[in-house]
Amino acid sequence: MSAIEKEPVDHYPRTLLLLHWVRAVLIIGLLWAGWHMTGMSDEVESKFVLYYPWHKSFGVLAFILVVLQIVIRVKTPVLPKPPKTLATHERFLAQLVQRSMYVLLVVVPLMGYSMSSTFTMSDGVYFFGVDLPELLPKNDEWFVVFQWLHKVLAYTLLGLIVLHLLGTMKHRLFDKDPRNDVMRRMLK
Repeated sequence: MSAIEKEPVDHYPRTLLLLHWVRAVLIIGLLWAGWHMTGMSDEVESKFVLYYPWHKSFGVLAFILVVLQIVIRVKTPVLPKPPKTLATHERFLAQLVQRSMYVLLVVVPLMGYSMSSTFTMSDGVYFFGVDLPELLPKNDEWFVVFQWLHKVLAYTLLGLIVLHLLGTMKHRLFDKDPRNDVMRRMLK
């Protein structure tokens, strides 16, 4: 066995586990807050004083965490692979869903940032009280495009999260082979 090929591992490093669960809580909270605040009337003061600023701050935090997580994954030489006991189509779907989620975990916050940056009525993009630079010019036509993308891609991300959870539960609760239980790798 060469130095590059190491023994397979059956769990993720603690750093990635921590980032996964913190990010998961953040993303679920952001999805709920985004859905809730966009359904509020514009006359409700907390919509613009509380929800939007905190949604932006936690969105930037989630973006930073996912970029950090991607960097750590790329630099970690050995990570668990899907169990060989899974059917080929299940391994393919698991990897497709996971990779698609990572793409959306980067793109959705970028669309949110672009939305805030281009909207002429926006107070800017905040990160817990710190004004972040707006790199895009104010343009309400582009805002509408970014707003649509942010919403559609956020719902797409939610759908992928549901698929991710259903797949995990299926392997944990219904598969006959206990080696298919991929959740145990995220709980060590």
